[in-house]
Amino acid sequence: MDSNLFYETTPEITDLANIVKNTDYIDKELYTKYNVNRGLRDLNGKGVLVGLTGISEVTAKKEVNGELVPCHGELYYRGYNIEDIIKGIPLESHFGFEECTYLLLFGELPTKAELDNFTSLLSGYRSLPTSFVRDIIMKAPSRDMMNTLARSVLTLYSYDTHADDTTIPNVLRQCLELISLFPLLSVYGYQAYRHFHDGKSLFIHNPRPEYSTSENILSILRPDSSFTPLEAKLLDIALIIHMEHGGGNNSTFTNHLVSSSGTDTYSAMAASLGSLKGPKHGGANLKVVRMFDDMMEKVSDWTSEDEVGRYLEDLLEGRAFDNAGLIYGMGHAIYSLSDPRAKILRYFTEKLSKEKGLEDQFALYTLVERLAPEIIADKRKMYKGVSANVDFFSGFAYRMLGLPEELYTPIFAIARVAGWSAHRMEELTGGGKIMRPAYMSIHEHRDFVPMKER
Repeated sequence: MDSNLFYETTPEITDLANIVKNTDYIDKELYTKYNVNRGLRDLNGKGVLVGLTGISEVTAKKEVNGELVPCHGELYYRGYNIEDIIKGIPLESHFGFEECTYLLLFGELPTKAELDNFTSLLSGYRSLPTSFVRDIIMKAPSRDMMNTLARSVLTLYSYDTHADDTTIPNVLRQCLELISLFPLLSVYGYQAYRHFHDGKSLFIHNPRPEYSTSENILSILRPDSSFTPLEAKLLDIALIIHMEHGGGNNSTFTNHLVSSSGTDTYSAMAASLGSLKGPKHGGANLKVVRMFDDMMEKVSDWTSEDEVGRYLEDLLEGRAFDNAGLIYGMGHAIYSLSDPRAKILRYFTEKLSKEKGLEDQFALYTLVERLAPEIIADKRKMYKGVSANVDFFSGFAYRMLGLPEELYTPIFAIARVAGWSAHRMEELTGGGKIMRPAYMSIHEHRDFVPMKER
């Protein structure tokens, strides 16, 4: 076979793919007939209960007079409301990602001494093996930073003399190293791609031990390593609200699932990265900013409810942007009235929009946030309410921070690896059984037909 055809879809492959489509299609009505909760969720959006966790809690309903009714969303880390956590970290004080990482891993808020020791421990792990950047990250840089990150994580297995040891002390050590290294692996991977594919100058800045995670991300990303306090604080807030979201989100459930097999930490984290890369999970914020780019180009008056409303209707009717019939950033599998993470991010995004002189764009976002639920409710059959989710504002926040689009999803991973780490250790500590959900076969049994009779 011609080597150039190895990565091309040939007519032969297309014909075979059509066979696959016809063979594997399952009528959606069968899910109702056999009472199968597709996507592990019922029609009301409630997830199928598959496990117990003490790490975080996501609530969107409360019991009133014996019935569950929608309420404004709440997110708890080890029993602490995320909004209270954010309020407890004033703008002028220390950064919170490290504090919340400690909370997720060890179950309690740290004292000042415990936090200082913990941040020092993370800082000590923030160093890649000798020549790793040159030999691994610089070789065959991928156009997708999530693939680069996953490859780097799997390669780190080869450098770990205790890679397959799944005792908690060793797994904790591995998790702390990965939490510390994810920013370097992500940003260095981007710098390599930017240099070799786009012909840009190559910057490989060393992390600073006195910097927090958010400060180091901005420092190693920017050519001059400079940033404002508000920029670093907004990124810190973004990391906090993305770091954990219950055990049932796709990438965290993946980590539980894979960890239950007894595999190593690097494989479990790479599996979660593969899940998070999907546009239905971690890649959604990029869709939001591109949708708004199209909106700002097509809508002449960003303050006009009629004009913006017509564009949103066109989105739902498949006549605008990518013709997918979706308003990206609106709606969530669990939240209906509000997503607490969006509420928090909206507050800090507004502050940075004033610093950047982008109040007009922020006003457009808030207008869409208000109009979209009404238009969706009018155009679609809804089983629950719809509101802005965390992706609605995060892409705009990252753009104001000057983060390249290639790093939007890796930033999510940099945050979520803390949650994955907590859940991996929870699974290894209290699990014991390999996860094996059931699938119901709908194919009839057939007698084998010899080759000459086919």
